[in-house]
Amino acid sequence: MAIDTTTPILSPTLLAQLERLELVSRKIYRGQMKGERRSPRKGQSVEFADFRNYVPGDDIRFIDWNTYARLEKLFLKLFLEEEDLHFYAVLDASPSMDFGTPSKFDFARQLAASLGFIGLVRADRVRIETLGQSPRAPGPVFRGRRSLTRMQQYLSGMQPGEKISLADGVRNFCVRNSGRGILVLITDLMDKQGYETALRYLVARQMDIYVIHVLSAEEMEPELRGDLRLVDCEDDDVAEITSSAPLLARYKKTLGEFLGQAREFCNRRGVAYALARNDLPIEQLVAGYLRKQGLVR
Repeated sequence: MAIDTTTPILSPTLLAQLERLELVSRKIYRGQMKGERRSPRKGQSVEFADFRNYVPGDDIRFIDWNTYARLEKLFLKLFLEEEDLHFYAVLDASPSMDFGTPSKFDFARQLAASLGFIGLVRADRVRIETLGQSPRAPGPVFRGRRSLTRMQQYLSGMQPGEKISLADGVRNFCVRNSGRGILVLITDLMDKQGYETALRYLVARQMDIYVIHVLSAEEMEPELRGDLRLVDCEDDDVAEITSSAPLLARYKKTLGEFLGQAREFCNRRGVAYALARNDLPIEQLVAGYLRKQGLVR
């Protein structure tokens, strides 16, 4: 089915709510271009940071003459440098994400667009990719509010159906991208090979990592009845079941254990974990839950 790339992913109402927010990194990184964020480097912004002794060759415009009048020693004023933040959103575009109403992938695209727009407003470097992209083909970098239309068109062109494991997809991302900053992985974590290796790759990069675990309402609260033939959308594995109250109770218990293990795995490694249903309004997720998690403020 063709995807409409002319309809904006983000509505004007949602944009108005998002532009008051900013992305927050729990770590301090050096950016590549001037932006709106404090850096550990000293520069020439208007916010004072410290003094140091004057040495020949320093710019005399930054000498503190008031201090010289009192101490008869030359000191140089240092100011906080303002730099950009690298923001990466990585979308799981496997066949399992093409499920639910709206689909988990559509939800993931809107979430990535929302977080990307927050970064654009603050002059951050925004890059959005899928796990299935080639190691030699990184996604474009978006920067500045005027990149919004281009970013939405780029996201609208993405489609689910990529046949790649989480581990291979994340490894390819690490090959494509060498920058530091915030990384948000949006995935349902459904991989028969497991998600642990993929997340270990990210932890090794020492980035500020968030995992947004997207599940559909149908997966959280299935309403299945009778004899069913279930086909795995990723590998065509078939299972024939008879839906019953005990079976659904066992399913919910297994799901709860899966979610608990994923949360614990992330928390033990300094990865922020958030569970998101596909029927949750994006503005509620971003401005509410992700703000409590510390990703935005």
